[in-house]
Amino acid sequence: MSKIAASAKIHPMSFVEDGAIIGENVVVGPFCHVGPKVTLHDDVQLVSHVVVLGCTTVGKGTKIWPSAVIGGDSQSAHHSAVDTTLVIGENCTIREGVTMNTGTVEHGGTTVVGDNNLFLAYAHVAHDCRLGNNIILSNNVMLAGHVTIEDRAILGGGSAVHQFTRVGRQAFIGGLSAVSYDVVPYGMLNGNPGILSGLNIVGMTRAGIERAEIHKVRRAYKQIFEGEGNVRANAAAIREEYLDCPQALEIIDFIATANDRAISSPNRGK
Repeated sequence: MSKIAASAKIHPMSFVEDGAIIGENVVVGPFCHVGPKVTLHDDVQLVSHVVVLGCTTVGKGTKIWPSAVIGGDSQSAHHSAVDTTLVIGENCTIREGVTMNTGTVEHGGTTVVGDNNLFLAYAHVAHDCRLGNNIILSNNVMLAGHVTIEDRAILGGGSAVHQFTRVGRQAFIGGLSAVSYDVVPYGMLNGNPGILSGLNIVGMTRAGIERAEIHKVRRAYKQIFEGEGNVRANAAAIREEYLDCPQALEIIDFIATANDRAISSPNRGK
């Protein structure tokens, strides 16, 4: 049997399958389909024509717009019949036609989306992705499987991110860019193939980072990407110099973390 809170409002033209858990003040508009293993936490709103499937949890206050399909099976060629999960955080806005898939057994089985994220029309979040908080995916952004997007990153319309790639905190990806390699925190990437074109100074300023700190980060960026050695060696060589600058240290540690993808740079892709 479904567990539906008394204050929930479910339109008579929608179908909520037995087993679904529906929280307080949830609104399910007309022509929606909610699967038997779905949990909609308090104050979730499905505007209309929304499909929520699989072992999917939608966090408090999230609003999902028409034609979105949330919690569908992964599109991996290796997808098995075993149930996997999708966890969406609180206060997300998921606009028209957005698709989000559950994880795969081979890689932990869970796709995770954090809080306060904005997904514009027809964005796609593939299996096993890990998304932080306060992220914006503009229209038609495509995330392949196993992508990691850190807090406050912004991805411009039509950009595409290769599988297993990381996009660092507060990075900015220009519209129609192809992200084939990891993008450092605060980095700005544009083009196809994507080229690192500097730092997201506007975003750093809006985040309240002081001008003196921004100058330190710019200096570290130049040492890393314009130095004589390779990117990883340059970053390691200057780490002690920036122990008092958390933003620069964040970039250095991001580069030092092992990953299947290389690091985007001003030269990579040319």
